[in-house]
Amino acid sequence: MLQALPEDTDLGLYLSCLRAAIDKMELQFAAVAADFAGAEQWDDEGANSAADWLRFHCHMTSGAAWNALQVGKQLSKLPQSLEALRQGEIGYAHLATLANTADKVKGFEESELLPLAKEHSPGKFHYQVLHYRHARERQAYEREQEDLFQARSLNLSTAQDGCLLISGVLDPVAGAAVRGALEPLARPSGEHDDRRREQRLADALYERVTGNTPVSLQVTATVETLRALAGAAGGEMEFSLPLPAATVQRLACDSSVMRVLFEADSLPVDVGRSRRLVDGGLRKALAVRDKHCQWPGCERPASWCDGHHLVHWVDGGETNLENTVLLCKRHHRMVHEGGWKLIKVEGKIVSIAPTVTFGLPRGPD
Repeated sequence: MLQALPEDTDLGLYLSCLRAAIDKMELQFAAVAADFAGAEQWDDEGANSAADWLRFHCHMTSGAAWNALQVGKQLSKLPQSLEALRQGEIGYAHLATLANTADKVKGFEESELLPLAKEHSPGKFHYQVLHYRHARERQAYEREQEDLFQARSLNLSTAQDGCLLISGVLDPVAGAAVRGALEPLARPSGEHDDRRREQRLADALYERVTGNTPVSLQVTATVETLRALAGAAGGEMEFSLPLPAATVQRLACDSSVMRVLFEADSLPVDVGRSRRLVDGGLRKALAVRDKHCQWPGCERPASWCDGHHLVHWVDGGETNLENTVLLCKRHHRMVHEGGWKLIKVEGKIVSIAPTVTFGLPRGPD
């Protein structure tokens, strides 16, 4: 049962005192863990290492277990830091960084780093210590960074429902570059944007990969599918499960998509106007005229947008400047799969909400 606090308790002060007590207990745990590592109990019980024993029996993460062992091992090199922790000038997280640094740097002197620990938060202190290690032992630091680069990986697999599963590790430089490319695109796009941050990052990845550089996609569909007629099969695309008609229509607007249309007897056919792609001079003219996504309130730049037919070419719409506008990836999908409609009223684009949004985020009315 958790202890109930009096109503007039200063919660901030209480948390600070509680954390200080926990830090001292962490220190005691580390000292005992180091003694435990030098004994044989973990080996006798069949563990691969003392850290593995701590993970299983003390319910710890690998990082926490190794930090405890390292702190306990380096206590003799950290007398000033131990006193600073007892006085509440630094926390256990600072001490763990100092201990790991003492393990890696020859001729380590805690007096060179302790003032920084007292001045900075644990995260900022860790960052400063990396500069210290580079200054003291540049080649060793470079070898560690090279090891991180060699450990890079990216795995792509397809789930049963057709979703792409992505997992991987990037070295710090590549990771920073990827985040730098995605973060600007993952910002909320206006008051109507109720996507979670994770959804915005997923959309940003798709937008960044396909936005500026044409991606060659081959979509195969029947004319019936493109017209969304009842009984038509879904469209097909490499690396994907069957696509709904609305998605095929959206992809058909994109100049980077190749479309192969078939009649029922599987013979390729040519449908619609002779020109269906928003590309070349028309695309440049759209960029000059629209400058950004034309969904009301969205300002995604033209280079990240698709060309969209206000009246789809399969329904008789012409591929010309009057019948096309720029839409960002998100709003382009909202029009096709989300059931929104865009109409032009006195030269201005107006969005009309669907009766049912099928779970897609609503845009501005």
